[in-house]
Amino acid sequence: MSSTSLYDLSPALRLMIMGLVVAMGPLAWVWVHNKNAPVAQRLRVLTLVTLFLTFDLVIFGAFTRLTDSGLGCPDWPGCYGSASPVGAQMHIEAAQTAMPTGPVTHSKAWIEMIHRYLATGVGVLILTLAVTSWLERKRTPVSFWWPAVTLIWVCLQGAFGALTVTMKLFPAIVTMHLLGGLVLLALLRAQAARYAQAQGTHATLLSAGLRLAVIAAFALLWIQITLGGWVSTNYAVLACTDFPGCQGSLWPAMDFSQGFTLWRELGAGHDGASISFQALTAIHYVHRLVAYLVFAVFLALAFHLHRIPAFRTSARWLAGLIVLQAVTGISNAVLGWPLLAAVTHTGGAAALVIVLSGVVFSSRSQAPVPHASKLMTDSP
Repeated sequence: MSSTSLYDLSPALRLMIMGLVVAMGPLAWVWVHNKNAPVAQRLRVLTLVTLFLTFDLVIFGAFTRLTDSGLGCPDWPGCYGSASPVGAQMHIEAAQTAMPTGPVTHSKAWIEMIHRYLATGVGVLILTLAVTSWLERKRTPVSFWWPAVTLIWVCLQGAFGALTVTMKLFPAIVTMHLLGGLVLLALLRAQAARYAQAQGTHATLLSAGLRLAVIAAFALLWIQITLGGWVSTNYAVLACTDFPGCQGSLWPAMDFSQGFTLWRELGAGHDGASISFQALTAIHYVHRLVAYLVFAVFLALAFHLHRIPAFRTSARWLAGLIVLQAVTGISNAVLGWPLLAAVTHTGGAAALVIVLSGVVFSSRSQAPVPHASKLMTDSP
């Protein structure tokens, strides 16, 4: 494995073809069901389909990470220079024989490559959105810059995917790769909202205070997701296996300096030695403490949004998802990080990004009502 070239572009064309094959099904479905629809409608449906598949990709990416399959193929973009594990069978067998419990096995190689196929397919769909938006820009009321920025972002996301492999699961890179996938969800949800508004759906007016609360909750969500990604990529979930305390204490021994040294290798501290258990505890416990705040804020936000008819469904989703996050988060700690709970926890975070992005981009603040004396002054 050490002699394997980290970057081998020889299978790149075959992987692109595989991505095209993956994307053909969704593209054909959108075309058949919307061939007589206006351009904005077709683009909106394609955006929603791409959003759904990107959500699936984020979940499968979590499954790839949580099954330790991120290095199932130690080079990029293929697998030992092949477009599939079939062509890399001898290399995989040799690596597995040399290290039976290592990162390279046949099942892990397939998981990693399926993730890359799905990612390439999503890339093709986003490229199609960008190209179509450019060609139809005179007939589309939504700015071309939305799909253009999304295309640029998915290219950056692909680069982080490559670095995840070639930098051997470097925690900061893996965390940024996770965040990049969720930013992609937010961008696609924003586009879907813009297309809906272009078709006559008006943005919902919120009071200035509630609109500010929505934006603040959105920012808090990203902070918590970043902390959660840092927990997962540092394998700090099992630093606290009881609840509500940690290691039998409400304030266990923690090393914040080492735990939140961002640029370091997996399992290493800021001095290059193995990361301490106190550092892993700090990583875990900070995420847990912020989770209490997130839980309270989102339940309160859901309560206020539920009084607005346009956001009643979104409010119910927010309330349900934040409860799901609490249940799966606690389960990860006390049940020993079961795979189902861990993947569901990531999926819940992704769903929260989609739902709250919908609220953010489908609403705007109400214009302040002029004071009565001002109206009298301005009247003729």
